[in-house]
Amino acid sequence: MDKILGIISEYNPFHLGHLYHLQKSQEIVNPDYTIAIMSGNFIERGDTAIVDKWARAEMALNNGIDLVVELPLVYSISSAENFAMGSIKILDSLNMDTTLSFGSECGDISILSDIAQVLAKEPSEYLSILNHELALGISFPKAREHAVLMYLNDIRKYANVLSESNNILGIEYLKAIQKQKAKIKAVTIKRIGSKYNSTHLEDSFPSATAIRQGIINSENIEKYMPETSYKILKDKISKNEFVKGISIFEQAILYRLRTMSIEDILNLPDVSEGLENKIKKASNSCNNLANLTSLVKSKRYTMTRINRILLYALLNITKKDIEDSYKVSPYLRILGVNQKGKELLSKISKSNKKTDIITSPKKFFDTTKNKLLKNMLEKDMIASNIYTLGYTKDSKANLDFTNKLITI
Repeated sequence: MDKILGIISEYNPFHLGHLYHLQKSQEIVNPDYTIAIMSGNFIERGDTAIVDKWARAEMALNNGIDLVVELPLVYSISSAENFAMGSIKILDSLNMDTTLSFGSECGDISILSDIAQVLAKEPSEYLSILNHELALGISFPKAREHAVLMYLNDIRKYANVLSESNNILGIEYLKAIQKQKAKIKAVTIKRIGSKYNSTHLEDSFPSATAIRQGIINSENIEKYMPETSYKILKDKISKNEFVKGISIFEQAILYRLRTMSIEDILNLPDVSEGLENKIKKASNSCNNLANLTSLVKSKRYTMTRINRILLYALLNITKKDIEDSYKVSPYLRILGVNQKGKELLSKISKSNKKTDIITSPKKFFDTTKNKLLKNMLEKDMIASNIYTLGYTKDSKANLDFTNKLITI
């Protein structure tokens, strides 16, 4: 059976750190094909991608990815847990000899697996500690970190693992593999260069955060990206086809929140325990997102969680949409392929006849009888239409129908 290397990504944008991870992963796994499950135009931290999903798919294909599959919106802007769940569902649906490779600050798969096992099985002692920590009023991520450390009872070995962003996501991948009983192996590559959220460009491997900030500030970021990626990015910027961040949509978000009822806001994912009242009150007194988030944020509710809620409001994602995402095996929405990717697509279609492979959204809409998957794809397309409103000119809708499959 062919060996598949799976990488779950945002490639926002594709930079030298991504290239390093991809090449190291290919050295370890020695795959026949490499597939990327990539977020669309909005991303997990409650923000926008700097350039659209087709441009980022082309960057990936030019640097060694054979097939790029879009992670549906309901997963890509959700919590790390749901982000991982959707990604692993897609990789497992390939029904092939698949190895997932992800980057981590830890670089030790056994340590990450130990923590993932606790979170997947949730033993009663762990849950008791977690509930005690939550009762103290701290955020869920911090409460979970404390509970895991106390349960595993080895602070030296596991200290700070759950405080690093890539570690957390990697643990969620491993947890999803366990919970879904997915036939996927996993390896991790130790992250090099700047930290995940660093905004400094001095390092030879700066973070994607720093590169995006450099783009917004019109700094020269060419040396931090592969030549082909930079060329694509430069072209998009020259056409004003890029989006600086969620703040571009602040008036639309505030409009949505002001016209929503308390019940509507409560129906947004991640909203509970009276948070809907705080959001409604803040939206009625603020005219920018910075003021709104400062009023709503607390020890219990992180900035990332608040930003995700704002995206849910903008994109009309409800708790039911998230619940429905648990019930289905997602489609494979193909954004781009190279020649090997075409071969892989043919083999995937033969190995699992039940998997929906979408190369033409229109054809899928005309033929599918699965209402949940149809609604999921509609959300992806609405997100594309809203995303281009962030361009400073020449904003076009319906690109999911008019943009052709990226072929290298």
